[in-house]
Amino acid sequence: MNQNLSSYWIFYTVANAGNISKAAKELYISQPAISKSIQKLEESLGCRLFSRSSRGVLLTEEGNLLYDHVREAFESLTTGENKLKRALSLGVGHIKIGVSTTLCKYILLPYLKEYIRRNPHVSISIQCQSTNETLRLLDENQIDIGLIGRPDSLKGIHFDYVQDIEDIFVATNEYLKHISDRGIKGDAILSNATLMLLDKNNMTRQYIDDYLTENHIEVAESIDASNMDLLIEFAKIGVGIACVIKSFVTHELESGNLVEVQMPFPIHNREVGFAYKEHTTPTKTLQSFIDFYTNYTPEVSK
Repeated sequence: MNQNLSSYWIFYTVANAGNISKAAKELYISQPAISKSIQKLEESLGCRLFSRSSRGVLLTEEGNLLYDHVREAFESLTTGENKLKRALSLGVGHIKIGVSTTLCKYILLPYLKEYIRRNPHVSISIQCQSTNETLRLLDENQIDIGLIGRPDSLKGIHFDYVQDIEDIFVATNEYLKHISDRGIKGDAILSNATLMLLDKNNMTRQYIDDYLTENHIEVAESIDASNMDLLIEFAKIGVGIACVIKSFVTHELESGNLVEVQMPFPIHNREVGFAYKEHTTPTKTLQSFIDFYTNYTPEVSK
């Protein structure tokens, strides 16, 4: 396209008005400026677009051919502008969130429930994977924001703290009784039990592995699971001792279906929060989500 958009807008307006004087009033420019623009467009295209008459101007055959396409183009632009204005007024948008299955179920969902209620025209995409994978997707701009356990390094990442989580070991009373009947007690329990942990790609697993190593606890038998719900279910049927987040098994602990295994060495709490790239300007939709979770506290389910 050899001409800029304004040249075609002048052509379009003159064609609709059928009169250069009338088009000049609509465009708030002089008649000579319009005539010069039309002349340049005709020279560029190598044909006459208008024929003059006593009443004004008429499109030539070539002018009619061009007009049909220009009209479609400007009508399409007008439709696009109207759709954009409507989308902005409704708050239409899209957010891509990365989160582990466990954090999604127990922490993210209460936030999403209220956010979607307030912003029904925002669509949400969720990619469930480990914190390590979420950080990779953030770095590669494949997601907008992630809910993660705080990593050791926050280089290039803005982290908004949400809550602490406490890792504990749980089992059934019956399973612990079987361990006790074999004369095993105290810090030897984990070494002689079937220990159930998240898989090695998970940041929680890496944190617990460090805990076990620091406290010289050797694990004889272990089961790896892809998500914490499986660990909880395995523990409830007496498969072994599971490492879980305490707030996620509140009901099981209160009902007695599971009991906490008391450890001689404390497991320090970890932080969970929303993270996004530090040196990028959030989209309007992402900013609305950031503003929302910054000022919203989900109700604790009972």
